[in-house]
Amino acid sequence: MEVAIQEGKYPGELASPQQIHELAEEYRKAAHQLLPLGRAGKPLTRAPFRLSAIHAIELYLTALLLHRGHNPNQIRKMHHDLSARTEHTTAAGLRLRAKTAKHLQSLSQNREYLVTRYGPEMSATASQINRLTATLEEVAVKVTVLIAKSPRQQVDPVAAEAVQVRDLAASLSASPVS
Repeated sequence: MEVAIQEGKYPGELASPQQIHELAEEYRKAAHQLLPLGRAGKPLTRAPFRLSAIHAIELYLTALLLHRGHNPNQIRKMHHDLSARTEHTTAAGLRLRAKTAKHLQSLSQNREYLVTRYGPEMSATASQINRLTATLEEVAVKVTVLIAKSPRQQVDPVAAEAVQVRDLAASLSASPVS
């Protein structure tokens, strides 16, 4: 059955947290299938694994945010920023090892999602495969447990507004003055 995209709606905007979680699971499975295709000393051969793994991580974090009642439009405004998603999911109850949280931050700082997609000349600078695999697995397991063990929650509108104000203030203070 084909579903037409409604005018003004973004793909995925109406998806449930469970649907996003299922999509994350499929990308995780794909990443595991792609991993053995990479060859030692040939960083570009790891790009398909990296892209699938990073995308799976993003989807897991998105599923948890949706599960906790975050607005899909606000999540979409984070673009591919895993650091921002990690901050919000931590506030929503996700507890990651310090090494994993630091890796998610470095994935964003180094723009690894974009480098993997468009920067073959930078592929040798990407994070280690075993670190990316460990991050994927930890995020997958912990998000899956959180979603399974708690009913879908709604975000407190006052708290959500406070987070949005804080995020806006932070982005304004980080903007260069013209």
